[in-house]
Amino acid sequence: MKEFKAWHYGTLAARVVEALKKNNFNAVYFPNRQEAIDYILSLVPAEATVGIGGSWTIQELGLDNMLEQRGHTVYNHNKPGLSPEVALELRRKELTCDVFFTSTNALTLDGQLVNVDGTGNRVAAMMFGPKKVIVVAGVNKIVRDVQEAESRIKLYAAPPNNKRLNRPNPCVQTGMCMDCQGPTRICNITTVLRKKPSLTDINIVIIGEELGF
Repeated sequence: MKEFKAWHYGTLAARVVEALKKNNFNAVYFPNRQEAIDYILSLVPAEATVGIGGSWTIQELGLDNMLEQRGHTVYNHNKPGLSPEVALELRRKELTCDVFFTSTNALTLDGQLVNVDGTGNRVAAMMFGPKKVIVVAGVNKIVRDVQEAESRIKLYAAPPNNKRLNRPNPCVQTGMCMDCQGPTRICNITTVLRKKPSLTDINIVIIGEELGF
């Protein structure tokens, strides 16, 4: 089973990488996380300031801790125990850092990135601000098209994220998006990067594992 999954992951990822490159993104695929981590860290210049978007994938890989251990100044509003004021200030610093790390909610087979955000700082930084953006995604984020991406987000990304953030939204009870209207809603902004934004250096690293939500 492992052999067949690895083949399937690699085949799908190769197609997505080719499509991303046609859309002017820098894109690579690695079958395992260690190779990917080595490559990702090589993209970060010494002395670079680093921002971390809200990403379970980045946490799973331990990239935030690795970057701190390398001596980088890391702006990470996700750290536990931060006051709302400090977290907001870190979000703003993430917008103008040297290298911004995040994942994506979905990658389509024709090379588009689809994301849903609550505040907008993550998707804003993906589009413009940081000198370099590194998007890290597991193969579980690959979908057929934008419509399937939106379905994936409603069923597999938003509910676990609401649970993680301890939001009292209906999807925490139902396990699926209920298109809630309350003030704690986290699905407020949807972006589709169809092509690479002209002034942003975006590097997409796909890993042959299931990572994040």
